[in-house]
Amino acid sequence: MVSQIMNSQPDVKDELADFSTDHRVLLLSAMALVIGSFSALVAYILVWLIAAITNFAFYHRFSIAPALPQGNHLGYWVVLVPVAGALIIGLMARFGSDKIRGHGIPEALEAILLGRSRISPKVAILKPLSSAISIGTGGPFGAEGPIIMTGGAFGSIFAQQFNLSAAERKTLLVAGAAAGMSAVFDTPVAAVLLAVELLLFEWKPRSFIPVAVASIIASVLRVPLLGAGPIFPIIAHAPVSGLELAIAAGIGILAGFGSGLLTLLVYAFEDLFQKLPIHWMWWPAIGAVFVGVGGIIEPRVLGVGYDTIHSLLRGELVGAAIIGLLVAKAVVWSIALGSGTSGGVLAPLLIIGGALGAFVGSWIPVGDVGLWALIGMAAMMAGTMRSPLTAMVFAVELTHDFNLFPALLAGSVAALGVTVLLMRRSILTEKLARRGHHLTREYSIDPFEFARVREVMDKEVPSIPETMKLSELSDRIASGDAKLNQRQGILIVDDQNQLVGIITRGDIVRALRKTQSAEMTVVEAGSTDLVVTFPDEPLHTALTKMLNRDVGRLAVVERNNQTKIVGYLGRAAILSARMKIHEEENIRQKGWASQHAAETKPV
Repeated sequence: MVSQIMNSQPDVKDELADFSTDHRVLLLSAMALVIGSFSALVAYILVWLIAAITNFAFYHRFSIAPALPQGNHLGYWVVLVPVAGALIIGLMARFGSDKIRGHGIPEALEAILLGRSRISPKVAILKPLSSAISIGTGGPFGAEGPIIMTGGAFGSIFAQQFNLSAAERKTLLVAGAAAGMSAVFDTPVAAVLLAVELLLFEWKPRSFIPVAVASIIASVLRVPLLGAGPIFPIIAHAPVSGLELAIAAGIGILAGFGSGLLTLLVYAFEDLFQKLPIHWMWWPAIGAVFVGVGGIIEPRVLGVGYDTIHSLLRGELVGAAIIGLLVAKAVVWSIALGSGTSGGVLAPLLIIGGALGAFVGSWIPVGDVGLWALIGMAAMMAGTMRSPLTAMVFAVELTHDFNLFPALLAGSVAALGVTVLLMRRSILTEKLARRGHHLTREYSIDPFEFARVREVMDKEVPSIPETMKLSELSDRIASGDAKLNQRQGILIVDDQNQLVGIITRGDIVRALRKTQSAEMTVVEAGSTDLVVTFPDEPLHTALTKMLNRDVGRLAVVERNNQTKIVGYLGRAAILSARMKIHEEENIRQKGWASQHAAETKPV
């Protein structure tokens, strides 16, 4: 019986696949090798610049040896160092490119979504330079945002030299961004996850594979350039218990509220700067005054703070030192970022989250302070950036403490749950919203991809003979013929009821304007150069045909006899596929519990 049914079907080659990726992914992967290599080099140059500027600004020496701002002997004069750096950045933004302002990731998102993945060479040069000046002169930022923007800019510029689509340029832009993050932190897996959760706006092998290639090659080249990871090695913890998982979730909830407060704080200061009666070029310098004062009160707020992160993970900061660091870093960073200077968000989030976790952890009888600091770091990053998988893997790659995966997952997911319920947008997307743009971070399968034409097409298709006069058709439509007034397009058939053409309302109007001849037939006024669809085709394929031919309706015909009409597909039918998703999301059916409650409810 099965063989008889199969043999009765037309011999049609099934060209549908799980993925739409083709051989061009090999070309993009080869390009990603170049982009990943260059991004690793840029990461090295950025780290080198930060060290050189830090040595010169705080110690007045020419050296590229690692240096910390808090070891200086400038006294109260230290306030002038970040102010001088901010003045330079303000001038660079005013007379160079205002795209260098901020932490870089919103600008990368804007280029992807609105700029067809095109970034100018000017931004690729000025962004790392301005960030190195900002961080090197004591700015409380990380290097990841600038290197993401810079790596993405090179990927975009490189892609623009070739005959690529906007989607392929996006892939290479994100490949450069991920490679930059991988090279700075030696976190290739987290860099790819960040691309998927934040930058790509899709999950396709076409983009995932080249991004992974770029991230991997950058992590390999990092070893001879910057050394092997992990950059924050700690003694591995034992596998976590059920109690520790519950505590990790609790810290995640606290971090979620903290990340919401932090986001509000950043944009509250940005709003205050917007009200200043002076040009925005001077805002970074004003914000830098608070950075300098904060550096006097708590020197650890200055600079990128990797040493502070490591101290938190080793449990070396306790008591009042943690509270001072938590408050000072949050306030100073929020003011500086709100002023529009150049710098990243990731390292500050690790410090703030780590301080929160360490403070709470000092009161927890199980685990150790370093454990809860790491949970706080991941949770703060997950809640603020809305990227829980990235945060969890990032924390593990930074420390190589693989036993903490379950606890990091619990903390990250808990923080995400808080922020998505309390806040409409993240710290990254709020900036885009203020520029009048909206994006969604929720990915789902397009209903047009899996719905077939036969599921939504009109099966009762009125048609007209090819010999019908145009004037007769016009009169029937004008008289209110119900069958002919249902659709904008009407199918034309011959005397064997075979499809020969289609005529639309627009065709009728144009033909009547050109001639008043009573002898013109509908087939002469309509179109016989048809594009058709088949019942087993995905709606996406049919919609693509409509877009390519600039038409709003298609005849549905059999594959083995493309003149035999089986249906009609219009815009309204296509939109009905969306209604299925709407119904699945919003229509709730009563279950056993609700029915039982209704039955036992007293009258």
